[in-house]
Amino acid sequence: MQLASDAALPVFSWNLLNDFQDMWSYLSMVNAFRAGAIVSVVCAVVGWFMVLRRQTFAGHTLSVAAFPGASLATLAGFSLSLGYFGFCVAAALVVAALGRKGRENGAEESAVTGTVQAFALACGYLFISLYKGLLEGPTALLFGDFLGITTGQVVILAVVGAAVLAVLAVIGRPLLFASVDPQVAAGRGVPVRLLSTLFLVLLGAATAEASQITGTLLVFALMVIPAATAQQLTARPALSLTLSVLLGLAACWAGLIAAYYQPYPLGFFVTAFAFAGYVLAHLPRLGREVLGRVRTPIATGGVA
Repeated sequence: MQLASDAALPVFSWNLLNDFQDMWSYLSMVNAFRAGAIVSVVCAVVGWFMVLRRQTFAGHTLSVAAFPGASLATLAGFSLSLGYFGFCVAAALVVAALGRKGRENGAEESAVTGTVQAFALACGYLFISLYKGLLEGPTALLFGDFLGITTGQVVILAVVGAAVLAVLAVIGRPLLFASVDPQVAAGRGVPVRLLSTLFLVLLGAATAEASQITGTLLVFALMVIPAATAQQLTARPALSLTLSVLLGLAACWAGLIAAYYQPYPLGFFVTAFAFAGYVLAHLPRLGREVLGRVRTPIATGGVA
């Protein structure tokens, strides 16, 4: 069965024009590229703020919340998108309401976030155990399935993505101020608590979007890695944010192309390409550190 499946796969010919024409002759691939572009841009922008605010644990928890949301939607037979967005946004509101001290008390926020994560996982496993259909469904929820994206889902992703980016454009400057120095921002009259809650809701919406492409377990491939890579390359906010978008888009589209020609999960390819960029971004720093260790004994004449 595996050999037959592999034999039916399209073959990469190095004639890029013909390859892309063949790939985009399928509506499912066109929708996958459209959805990937939307999700990559939204996740890169939201993820950049998430990494800056050191809230990656919260982002991971919201991605976990997408699992019971999609599982319940599969079990009950209603829209998967509704399940994703409903549970992710609800989890974000719970974390925002209970983790009241935010960055002033990271331990409290982490405890609340971990509690929500554990409950979300438990609900997801309950819904999966009650599900009596084919087992491919839960696997796709966890690891992504780009071939099932419909035109209607692309429209939903575009509308939600545009709304998320519009809100971020409005609150971007005060959110950046509150992320870098919340105490000073609060002293200047910036509504730090309100911004924190609003950002968590936006993070939940972006996570729900990404989960429909990469699956709930690999959502960090688009939420964290491009943003972390960009912030490693430059400390300038505008340039770093732009690089985050470009890196996320490149990883997603490269993953889609690889998944079209190979019988392996899309989430693996997206994560692999994004991780390769992250490692390359760290090589100059590692090289300088190694070179510094080599030069130090020379400068001191070899004396320990």
